[in-house]
Amino acid sequence: MSYLLFQAGFAAYFVTAVIYTVFFFSQKNKIRNVARIIFIVAASLHTLNIIFRYIEAGHTPITSIHETISFFAWSIACCHLSFRWRYTVKNSGTFTSIIVLLLMLASSLASRELLPLPPEMRSWLLPVHASISIIADAFLALAAIGGGMYLLQERELKQKRFGFFFSRLPSLDTLDKLNQHCISIGFPLMTLGMFAGYIWARQIWGGRPWQWNPKVVCAMITWLFYAGLMHQRFTLGWRGRRAAWITVIAFCAVLLTFWFVLSGGAIHAT
Repeated sequence: MSYLLFQAGFAAYFVTAVIYTVFFFSQKNKIRNVARIIFIVAASLHTLNIIFRYIEAGHTPITSIHETISFFAWSIACCHLSFRWRYTVKNSGTFTSIIVLLLMLASSLASRELLPLPPEMRSWLLPVHASISIIADAFLALAAIGGGMYLLQERELKQKRFGFFFSRLPSLDTLDKLNQHCISIGFPLMTLGMFAGYIWARQIWGGRPWQWNPKVVCAMITWLFYAGLMHQRFTLGWRGRRAAWITVIAFCAVLLTFWFVLSGGAIHAT
């Protein structure tokens, strides 16, 4: 059942991305409204997929490569839909739906085998650490999308072309606020997820030098990137192009950390 729901959600995300792309070129509001509805349907089907996968596996489905990437895609979709009720960011749905579709494609190519958890993984800290960390990454992904859109729009304005992207992207101020909003949520969640991971690692490894694990080192470097960005934004008033670039670069560190986790099969206790 979970596989059928995954396939249905995947198909709905595909339709969403196609319709949003058509809207990006046509800018017809009726097309955008249809895309939004299908996006909600896709996220709902994906939610049901995760619930049924949980029932089938007997634990939170974020322990394999397939499950982890799928949960990341679901988190991005839900985070995007959540802030859509508060913020109007023109055409953000186009970029977000394409990213979600690509993640679903990657997830579909990974093994769907249900993996039994080793004894050391059977802890309540597993879903707390992993789910919070992935949701944090989702908000940081949206911040990076906003940063990329900012750089595109700024280039249009700087070159005074006012062409294709200028009329289809939000104002620089709107994109900067989106960036700040997503990082303000994502960074505390990242910190909370890392703290839960620290407690969990102490339970598993005890006094062993787990801190030199490449995944942990990369995660710490990523945290320092965002900590520096938050400090500069809220104490020195960093905004605009510089903040957008650092957001995009910092998210590259997020992806590197994510890759380290997946390279270990997603279950990264060793």
